[in-house]
Amino acid sequence: MKKLIILTLVFAITLTANAQVKSPQASTSQTISQTVGLTNVELSYSRPSMKGRVIFGNLVPYDKVWRTGANGNTKITFDKNVMIGGKDINAGTYAIFAKPNAQSWEVYFYSDSSNWGTPGEWDAEKVVATVKANVVPLPFNVETFSLSFDDITNNSANLGFSWENAYIAVPISFMTDSQVTKSIESVMSGPSSGDYYTSAVYYLNANKDINKAKNWIDKAIEMNDEPAFWYYRQQSLIYAKSGDKKGAIKAAKESLRLAKEAGNDDYVALNTQSLKIWEGRKYEDR
Repeated sequence: MKKLIILTLVFAITLTANAQVKSPQASTSQTISQTVGLTNVELSYSRPSMKGRVIFGNLVPYDKVWRTGANGNTKITFDKNVMIGGKDINAGTYAIFAKPNAQSWEVYFYSDSSNWGTPGEWDAEKVVATVKANVVPLPFNVETFSLSFDDITNNSANLGFSWENAYIAVPISFMTDSQVTKSIESVMSGPSSGDYYTSAVYYLNANKDINKAKNWIDKAIEMNDEPAFWYYRQQSLIYAKSGDKKGAIKAAKESLRLAKEAGNDDYVALNTQSLKIWEGRKYEDR
C-alpha cells in the first residue's frame, strides 16, 4: 500500500513539473513577403500595442535608438541588391532600428540582425544605410505597431511604419530595370519568339526605345507559326506609339479577327476601341 501511495505521489509530481501553461505573446509576431519588380523581400517583426499608453516621446523616447517593434530584431531580407538612402545594399538580411522624433525619424539598416532589442554596443560601421524620414500625422490612432510595403512600382516601394498617430515612409529603390535589361540582352543572342515578345512588351511599358520594341514584336510574329491575338494586340500598341498608325490599324484588325475566333470578348472590346480611335470614326464590325 505504501509503495502504491509513493508511486502515485511521484507520478503527480512529475506531471506537475512537466506541465506548461500556454498563453498569447504580449507582442504578436508577423512575417510579410513582398515581390517588387524581380526582387523578393521578407520582413519579420514583433508588434506591440498601445494599450492606452502614450507611445512616442514616452514609451518610445525621442532621440534614442529604438528596435522598431518588440522582442528580437526587426529583420528585412532582400534576395537581390537594392538601394536605400542613396547607398547600394547587398542582398542579405538586415536589422531595422530608428531614432524617433516628433517631426522626423532617422531609420538605420544594420548588418548585425542577431540582437535581442538594440545592440549592447552600437557599431556605426555596421550601419549600411541611414534614412531621415518625416513624420506624417494620422487623423486616427493605430493601436498595434505595423510595418507595410506601400506605393509599390516596378522599381520602388516605401517601407511604412505606423503606430499611435504617426506614419513614416522610407523609400527603397530596386534594380528592376537594369535586371530586366541585362536579362533581355543576355537572351538576344539566340532569342525565341516568346523572348522577342516579352522584351518588346517590356520596352513598350517601360517607355524605352520604341523602335527596338517594334523590331522585336515583328520578329516575334515572324518566328511564330500561329501568332495569337495578344501578339497582334501588342504589335498594334507598339506601332501606334511609334507613330505608325497604318501599321497599328492593320495589327489591331488581325488581333480583332483572331480574338473573335477564340471567343475572347475582352480583346474584341479592346481592339474595337483602339480602331475607333485610330481610324477617327466609329469602327463597325465587318
